[in-house]
Amino acid sequence: MVSISQVLQQDVPRIGEALKLGGSTARIEVQSLLQYILRVQRSYLLAHPEQVLDATQQANYEALLERRLYGEPVSYILGEREFFGLEFKVTPATLIPRPDTELLVELALQRLPQNKACSILDMGTGSGAIALSIAHARPDATVVAVDASEAALQVARENAVRLDIRNVRFLLSDWFSALAGQRFDAIVANPPYIATGDAHLTQGDVRFEPISALASGADGLDDIRSIVSQAGAYLENAAWILLEHGYDQAERVRELLWENGFGEVFSAKDIAGIERVTAGVRSQ
Repeated sequence: MVSISQVLQQDVPRIGEALKLGGSTARIEVQSLLQYILRVQRSYLLAHPEQVLDATQQANYEALLERRLYGEPVSYILGEREFFGLEFKVTPATLIPRPDTELLVELALQRLPQNKACSILDMGTGSGAIALSIAHARPDATVVAVDASEAALQVARENAVRLDIRNVRFLLSDWFSALAGQRFDAIVANPPYIATGDAHLTQGDVRFEPISALASGADGLDDIRSIVSQAGAYLENAAWILLEHGYDQAERVRELLWENGFGEVFSAKDIAGIERVTAGVRSQ
């Protein structure tokens, strides 16, 4: 039998060493596993370090720990991830929502028409994190969320029900293929943007995520090129397109937007100071 404090003392270094994590990150991960097993908030762990896990709790915790030591992402182990203040179900059918992507949501909300109904298209919605976050912040908006994976769409639909968000319509579509004749006040996308064969695809959490949602051609830009080349036909006049991309792709994405007739093109930096989102507006 071990206490909460003993678990933290012995397993924070284990996870940190095995997965090359910093001490604070490793501690948060162990705390997350304990919270899940004990069904408590993090504040409870801090207030009751002496509490001893019973035999069942310890066995369940150790099973989860082994999965994490193998490299499986905590979000898949626990089946959930917080994003933009909301709790999302995640599965191996979807990417894990990341804090960097919150920038895309923030920029989109700033550029939507204010004080009137509007429509937004979220491309490659995955877990629905982007679409549902926008819809939650703008209940007067209609969001269409598309994905080419039915398994991902099922997760997104479940998240809409869990969060009681009803102004999102989910649609099976390979980018724009099922959207003929529709126009939107904004298009947002966090598409695949890693180069096929990139070493990062075999490292860390990414190893467990769907490759179809990660890799996109020799330079990682095949899907972004496809989206940008078609987007103008699906945007209202003076409507924005906003795209998340890789750490070294901002300049090329800006060029793609200029080449396809978009104006007011700019890139925005994430919390690490990396140009992470590039946007442009459809000119008349």
